[in-house]
Amino acid sequence: MTLDPATQIRRFTSDIIDEARLEKLLGEAQRPLRVKFGIDPTFTDVHLGHGVPMRLLRRFQLLGHLPVLIIGDGTARLGDPTGRNDQRPPLSVEEVAHNAATYLEQIGNLLDLDPKWCEVRHNSEWFGTMDFFDALKLASEGTAARLLERDDFRKRMDAQLPVHMHEMMYPLMQGWDSVMVESDIEIGGNDQLFNLHMGRQLQERHGQAPQVCLTTPLLLGTDGRKMSKSYGNHVGLNATAEEMYGKVMSLSDEGMADWFRLATDLEEAECQKLLAGHPRQAKDRLARLVTAQIHSEEAAEAAAQEFTRRFRGGELPSDIPVFQLAEPSWSLPNLMKEVKLAQSTSEARRLIQGGGVKLDGVALQDVKHVIELTAGGEGLVLQAGKRRFARLFLA
Repeated sequence: MTLDPATQIRRFTSDIIDEARLEKLLGEAQRPLRVKFGIDPTFTDVHLGHGVPMRLLRRFQLLGHLPVLIIGDGTARLGDPTGRNDQRPPLSVEEVAHNAATYLEQIGNLLDLDPKWCEVRHNSEWFGTMDFFDALKLASEGTAARLLERDDFRKRMDAQLPVHMHEMMYPLMQGWDSVMVESDIEIGGNDQLFNLHMGRQLQERHGQAPQVCLTTPLLLGTDGRKMSKSYGNHVGLNATAEEMYGKVMSLSDEGMADWFRLATDLEEAECQKLLAGHPRQAKDRLARLVTAQIHSEEAAEAAAQEFTRRFRGGELPSDIPVFQLAEPSWSLPNLMKEVKLAQSTSEARRLIQGGGVKLDGVALQDVKHVIELTAGGEGLVLQAGKRRFARLFLA
């Protein structure tokens, strides 16, 4: 079943400003819509968290509209502190150039960057030619009171922490990007809504129709926190197929639903079917889908086989105790006690919460996790600590 364009787009959004105009644009457009997305090269890696708005941009591209990808080499020098309670230091021209060196190569894994289908701009095109008085003129487009409404600025003011004048220019700069490229729609993370609204405001002041603002949900990292290179929980778009597959396999069971929705194109009914089944099988399907869209199906299959080979062949002892269990469904602590991987359910919970329990090589940290056993095959391997194992079958 082919979904209508608006429904396809809603899957990847958390806020739509305004929805009625979006539906009108999609239904009545006499030309390809200009759909803007900007990314600042503040780090060297682009990861799957950035990939959510890019995948939405790709959806517009497949619907016949024109992505306008802005590499924020001008705004990156300023540094947007969104989501932080402290100042983000500005970057030098050299640092920005270093970070941006492979951005298009990485983004090209998710978006067709052929000039016929995508317009790539660098906002240093316009900010690099501004003089001091041009910057003052841009500053006059906003008020201090309005800019201090931004959530992270307000929190810092409430905590009596400094908010610097140059930081307050960032929303105006992002908004000016929209004026310069005459965007119909702008996509940004859900922490960017204030900045996207600024684009609407500046466009109206300069005689343009205000852009529709679409924000995308946050794709959490493999450990449930915000995806970040500093946490080591990110999946980079430049990761190898084996690394990508393995990192997705380390995702928590609770995180899979959002990952299926935001990082794959699998239909909702199929996602729910997988999530209702065995978590190991669902995670394998998810890891294959994510890996295949960046690399290829063949690379994803090879990565899956290598992951299994390393776990089955390189880490498991040959004399794992085998348990044939009559009940198919078990809570994890009760199962660990039943197969003598823990003396009590209390000990089992402590092991689980400490990260010492794995099922087929994947860490389980939810004490409420339920394991579903199946008959036949190689069974499931449950591990507690480094040396205790149990191979589980349904009798």
